[in-house]
Amino acid sequence: MGGLSAEREISFRSGNACLKALISKGYNAVAIDARRDLPFKLRDEGIEVAFIALHGRYGEDGTVQGLLEIMGVPYTGSGVLASAIAINKAVTKDVLISKGIRTPGFTTLNRVEDTKGLKIQFPVVVKPAKEGSTIGISIVRGEEELAPALSEAFRFDSIVIIEQFVKGREVTVSVLDGNPMTIVEVRPKSGFYDFHAKYTAGMTEYICPAEISSEINKVCKDMALSVYKAVGCSGAARVDMIIDEAGPQVIEINTIPGMTETSLLPKAADCEGMSFDDLVERILDGASLKG
Repeated sequence: MGGLSAEREISFRSGNACLKALISKGYNAVAIDARRDLPFKLRDEGIEVAFIALHGRYGEDGTVQGLLEIMGVPYTGSGVLASAIAINKAVTKDVLISKGIRTPGFTTLNRVEDTKGLKIQFPVVVKPAKEGSTIGISIVRGEEELAPALSEAFRFDSIVIIEQFVKGREVTVSVLDGNPMTIVEVRPKSGFYDFHAKYTAGMTEYICPAEISSEINKVCKDMALSVYKAVGCSGAARVDMIIDEAGPQVIEINTIPGMTETSLLPKAADCEGMSFDDLVERILDGASLKG
């Protein structure tokens, strides 16, 4: 837990919740802050299996997974390649497009490029290519808002995505060991599911199961599983979507879903009668070396 990303504090919340669950289940579990001395901590603690509750870069991007592969320590979640693909929203979108999976139109921009040659149809969503928890993200409704939004996104990454804004209903489909779970609909009171709405109790209404037709429910679950397989995920993952008039579009996939009191994977599990502690143990049971 913890780690070196901008999501460090959220990771502590996920990690401490999982640690409590593991201890309650009788496991000899210890908390490890995944900083630069991580290999030595793993060795000194005699870790046999790693439960990864890290979010963002240096934790969800394949780097920790690669370290654990080298050290021979089985770990939860996806492997090196799937993690590296999923953390990069631009690469993920390329994979989705190659598989014919609907995702909003987009372009990428790096620090040395400017927007003069770009044909941008507002509104758009501007976000770092490799961050989560809606960190550095902005909805841009006009030209005058673009430069500040880009500046904010570039604080967190050298590559930024400019994505077509899609108006619709927000849903998320968690996938556990290749099985799509009950769909959760997200209704932020502010109208935008940003960092504040995600992690402040009472700021978002969660509907589980989502109030969608059985037909759309099946389409969303099938699409989530297709994304999971296309990226090469294992263990638990979460696919976020927007449902517009033409159906669902995939926004992104998270290979280490949040495990806080407001997180979506635990809500889906609860809707299926699975307790938080049982969910954590189920994720642990899937730990393995993927190389």
